[in-house]
Amino acid sequence: MTVPQDDGLARAFEKERPRLLRVAYTTTGSLAEAEDCVQESWLRLRRVPDPGAIRDLRGWLTTVVGRLALDALGSARSRRERYVGTWLPEPLVEPAVAGTAGTAGSAVPDPAEQVTLDESVSMALLVVLDELSPAQRTAFLLHDVFGLSFERVAEVVGRTPGAVRQLASRARRHIEQSRPPAPAPRAEQRRLVHAFAAACQEGDLEALVRVLDPEVTWRGDGGGLVASLPGAVRGADRVARGLVSFGGGALPPGTLRVVTVNGAAGLLLYGPEGEVSVAAFTVDGGRITAIDVQRNPEKLTSVRFPEA
Repeated sequence: MTVPQDDGLARAFEKERPRLLRVAYTTTGSLAEAEDCVQESWLRLRRVPDPGAIRDLRGWLTTVVGRLALDALGSARSRRERYVGTWLPEPLVEPAVAGTAGTAGSAVPDPAEQVTLDESVSMALLVVLDELSPAQRTAFLLHDVFGLSFERVAEVVGRTPGAVRQLASRARRHIEQSRPPAPAPRAEQRRLVHAFAAACQEGDLEALVRVLDPEVTWRGDGGGLVASLPGAVRGADRVARGLVSFGGGALPPGTLRVVTVNGAAGLLLYGPEGEVSVAAFTVDGGRITAIDVQRNPEKLTSVRFPEA
């Protein structure tokens, strides 16, 4: 697509904004950093002497945002070396899908609503992506997910196209070995999350165990700012007992809301001191296989607990 002039340039950029946010968010795991990358790409586009000479605006912008996001990821990696506890991505929280049974609520969707919510931003995938090197992660995302040529990706990561091909291949193998073979149907996700929420609200240990995979993993991110898990907890019995203990038994009415977290059914929890927690779930084989709970308030600034 050839870049138009004047107001058309801004309109063309806004058309690409959701995709660019998704590129930056999946690379960095941070909505705030993603927005910074996209805004900087707009400023750079405005500084181009002749925007009309850009024949492929989408490719040009994706390349620029990819490079900015890779730089941001590199800086974030050094900060994570000093991070307290488990690091989890910033969740994207939206209202629960209309028509679902049980308690439903809403969360402030702006600006997260601008990010296309599909499998590429699932919490399960983001957690696996964080196990890759920045170059592997960027090569996989830009080529496999966002369709850039290896030549273009090479410009972003500063490697040869052949090296980028190898980076993407290694990343692909790691991801295929680490995540469920296919996303669970949304109806199944909602059913399990509603059952999980009901069991938590009632402090029902046996009901919790029934919805958890025997090898389920529970992770929590408090960033050293609020209480959270010191490390991953594994096994249905241990996780269920930990959840009941963490909730202090049955939860007061109205403390839980079923919402959409990174495109899948999730939970929003409002604590007695006003603290907010967001739980993302990975579902496979009719059971919950992973629970990722974000409690770090610095990663939940756009989340608001909805009215009942």
